[in-house]
Amino acid sequence: MSPAVAFIGLGHMGAPMAANLVKAGHRVRGHDLVPEAVDSAARAGVEPAPSAAAAVADADAVITMLPAGRHVLDLYDTLLPAARPGTLFIDCSTIDVADARAAHDRAAAAGMRTLDAPVSGGVVGAEAATLTFMAGGGETAFAEALPLLEAMGKKAVHCGGAGAGQAAKICNNMILGVSMIAVSEAFVLAESLGLSHQALYDVASTASGQCWALSVNCPVPGPVPTSPANRDYRPGFAASLMAKDLGLAANAARAGGVHAELGLRAAELYSAYAERAGATEDFSGIVRTIRDQSGAEG
Repeated sequence: MSPAVAFIGLGHMGAPMAANLVKAGHRVRGHDLVPEAVDSAARAGVEPAPSAAAAVADADAVITMLPAGRHVLDLYDTLLPAARPGTLFIDCSTIDVADARAAHDRAAAAGMRTLDAPVSGGVVGAEAATLTFMAGGGETAFAEALPLLEAMGKKAVHCGGAGAGQAAKICNNMILGVSMIAVSEAFVLAESLGLSHQALYDVASTASGQCWALSVNCPVPGPVPTSPANRDYRPGFAASLMAKDLGLAANAARAGGVHAELGLRAAELYSAYAERAGATEDFSGIVRTIRDQSGAEG
């Protein structure tokens, strides 16, 4: 029998993830503070629960997808007493490593098993069930969670003990943030030199400049028809989330004494972008800010 799953947090990422669990044959009870999100998930087969505590009461596994570490820790104070001992808790939020370890500790003290399992792939990956999961926690918990993760994604990597999934996520997204800025600057430079977007893409996508920010999430319209640039930079992966993730990476770098010059600068640039033009845009839209500051025309 498939495990019963509680899914808390049915936003842009959580709703399609929960829907894919339903498609895989799992009974899923869901809750979100936004009633419209619950209604939307219900249309995909997720059973609405009147509260988060009610959702987890008879669950074998609890998946959370929340904005920040404080939300996870506050919610665990409600969920842990309501769940059956031995329930598997999987947090797919992207949060601070220290908060992830604190969540593990609280759950273990309550007799639960846990994973921190943040994701990469954005809304498109959540909808297509092609996410990559980076998991931290015990090997037994990871093995038990694997069928659920495989129903929502194409790859799951056990990165190590508590907090290791979050560590992998912020390192990965530091790479992504820096590379998107580099790709965007290259396209703006190409514009100033009279080189077409397509010509630069055709060269770089098969040469040493190839990367995900170019070949999948290309920041200019045209070369990659499925990229957010062709939808007026509608997310996708929101710039605000990139700013959040880079902020976590920057904090970790400072705390560890790591000289991460490009990572720290990327965090500053995305923080400024998300507060202004990028508040509702995909993170690839930073190309427009670079262009505006360059006095160039796309």
